[in-house]
Amino acid sequence: MPIIPIAAQRTAPLPPDDPNTQARDRLGRAMHDLRISVTDRCNFRCTYCMPKDVFDREHAFLPRAQLLDFEEITRVARVFVAEGVRKIRITGGEPLLRKQLERLIDQLARLDVEITLTTNGALLAQKARSLADAGLKRVTVSLDALDDAVFRRMNDVDFPVERVLAGIDAAASAGLGPIKVNCVVKRGTNDGQILPLAQHFRGTPHILRFIEFMDVGSHNGWKLDEVLPSREVISAISAQFPLLPLDANYLGEVAERWRYADGQGEIGVISSVSQAFCRDCTRMRISPEGRLFTCLFADHGHDLRATLRGGGDDAALRKEIRAVWRARDDRYSELRSEETRRAKVEMSYIGG
Repeated sequence: MPIIPIAAQRTAPLPPDDPNTQARDRLGRAMHDLRISVTDRCNFRCTYCMPKDVFDREHAFLPRAQLLDFEEITRVARVFVAEGVRKIRITGGEPLLRKQLERLIDQLARLDVEITLTTNGALLAQKARSLADAGLKRVTVSLDALDDAVFRRMNDVDFPVERVLAGIDAAASAGLGPIKVNCVVKRGTNDGQILPLAQHFRGTPHILRFIEFMDVGSHNGWKLDEVLPSREVISAISAQFPLLPLDANYLGEVAERWRYADGQGEIGVISSVSQAFCRDCTRMRISPEGRLFTCLFADHGHDLRATLRGGGDDAALRKEIRAVWRARDDRYSELRSEETRRAKVEMSYIGG
């Protein structure tokens, strides 16, 4: 599958900043989504994210004192909401490993935005009710296979698939639905799970989404020939269960939406390799220790923690955030080439 970069777009010079209007980046994009990673630790070692040979027992994770505390996270989130963000997603690592996460959810739930969370589901059965009670609205669960043997190989810690399925059921019972279920597809690894997953979630309120294997970070062994283009996923499912296209929910939504022609639900595909969607990207990301990233494929971030802990007020934070966003011209997936395959932050650190 060749990757053909689109024609280069002209990067506009920065116009004078008007603090009374929502900031736009150099390609005219406005902020809508904020993803907050609360930990760089995970209890899985998925090969496409945290391969065990790199993230082993000797790996140095961030010390707790370096992590933003919940009050700092909430303060930053409040500034982002004032700047136009309407959706906050809690990520990791595995966010449910962060102790007393419900307290953070309770604080964020008081903001006028949608609060969601992405998890591998391992702890979801125990946590779903308390998360919902704290104000969480929705969860996304990673599930790369229904076959237990395939699933255990992919998470590489011998974790059984039935415990993730139990977590999905618990989340649904707690009112955290419709649940989005994400499957990262690697050709030759779990592409045989596409139809079983579609069959399993057909007829439920849950939304199954297939994600192309991406070259996030520097250690996941990404190879282009292991990318299964989303068009092949749609073709395989539609041959068994005919699909019809759906409009996006909002500008910048990453998933291309499809519905079953017989009304038995919805699926989505995320095609950042074969059909890059950089031009509509509305996301910012904050790392566990408070670095601000403008792209999933970035190689460095802007330190907000220094302002938070150095006495800066909310006006100073907002000025920094606006400056970072206004200077943004990221479109890595559209320009993906040998020249752009540089060292990048790991997905386990910045969130997917």
